[in-house]
Amino acid sequence: MESLKSIMQKDICAAIGKRVRLSRILKDGKAAIFAFDHGFEHGPTDFTEENMNPRKIVGSAVESNFDAIMLTKGVAQATHDLWLGRTPLIVKVTGKTSLKPPEGQLLQYSIGSVDDAVRLGADGVAATVYWGSPHEEIMAERFQRIVTRCEEYGLPTMILAYPRGPSIISSYDERIVLYASRASLEVGADLIKTHYTGSTESFGRVVRSVPIPVMMSGGGKTETPKDFLHLVKSVMDAGSAGVVVGRNVFQSSDFRKVASAVIGIVHKKMAPEDFD
Repeated sequence: MESLKSIMQKDICAAIGKRVRLSRILKDGKAAIFAFDHGFEHGPTDFTEENMNPRKIVGSAVESNFDAIMLTKGVAQATHDLWLGRTPLIVKVTGKTSLKPPEGQLLQYSIGSVDDAVRLGADGVAATVYWGSPHEEIMAERFQRIVTRCEEYGLPTMILAYPRGPSIISSYDERIVLYASRASLEVGADLIKTHYTGSTESFGRVVRSVPIPVMMSGGGKTETPKDFLHLVKSVMDAGSAGVVVGRNVFQSSDFRKVASAVIGIVHKKMAPEDFD
């Protein structure tokens, strides 16, 4: 039987490992993370013919110096030579396609594992829970198992905490987002990615409600890049740990310029007007 001392030593090593990996992602306590699971979640409608190949977008994300990139295991494998040794990897291990019928759109299922992430050399694992979904318990229980496995390896977990379901009137309501953030803390998340609530003041209350880093989900494409940069500035003024962005960067006409602006606002407290 394994001794108590041996178990404690493993726990200490795992705790140190998690701190090391989190420090790679949150270099100054904040991060601009590039999320790129859209090929699985949304399919070809999110891309042009020019950037349909994931290597094009992942290469641009790495060259733009995002603090980390969130990929599915398949895209991580196909692009490893681009991010290897340059950008921390977060592997997203749940998902769903938009091909599913409407009644199936409220459940994410496993598309990877913690062991896959470890084998890929990842610095973190991400999974989605639709709080308020009729299938909430399936996703919450799966996330808790992911957390338990990650704890063994010293890997941080990021939860994509999205209120979504027939009883959710607004996924952006402050009280709903706050509840989803608290529930995410309760199941053991290390980082929370969730919806912007519409103002600096309301998002600030969400951020202050939990003692772990809260980050804004980039969401759908805004009317203009400047509109999106104002959102990023608002969430940083609210005390957020940063943003997890995708479409508002890779669907823009100038990937590098928008990425640089997002990173500058997150880490250097720059203003959207600085990028005119």
